[in-house]
Amino acid sequence: MTRIIDFYFFALKVTIALLLAGMVVLVFGNVVLRYAFNQGITVSEELSRIFFVWLTFLGAVVAMREHGHLGVDTLIKRLPPFGAKVAVLLGHALMLYATWLMISGSWAQTLINLHVGAPATGLSMGFFYGAGLAFGIPAFLILISDAFAIATGRIDVTTAELVRDSEDEVALDEIPSPALGPVSAKH
Repeated sequence: MTRIIDFYFFALKVTIALLLAGMVVLVFGNVVLRYAFNQGITVSEELSRIFFVWLTFLGAVVAMREHGHLGVDTLIKRLPPFGAKVAVLLGHALMLYATWLMISGSWAQTLINLHVGAPATGLSMGFFYGAGLAFGIPAFLILISDAFAIATGRIDVTTAELVRDSEDEVALDEIPSPALGPVSAKH
């Protein structure tokens, strides 16, 4: 089962890379065509927007699996172990609720817009709104899995890194502290 899940996330990363490459080709190609040949790719803007939405939602799933989202864990680190566990599980319950709202809203919008065509490409707008489902369903499963692992003690919330620090904070932590020596009085 682990190999299937790992392959799924590898496929997501490849898809994200392809979407990004597609965006670059469409946008750059459109710019070159407009300035050099006074022509353009009619569907460039619309496809780039769809690619960007899918890239963002799929990237969020990968980041969620790798606990790569930014977060504040200052309170969790200061709570006793049981309090930290309760707080993290409460946070997961709230995230599960928000993800459920995302899934149900995306599902409703996908069904409503299934037969609506995009203006330039004619693609179903259900495909556009389906990106919310592509995020919501795996995110819900990841959250349930993490919550179960926390509740059963397989993940220790006092030592686990459930969120990432910002790059600024990590950079500040890597700067050595200046050594304080005797202060000489020069006038």
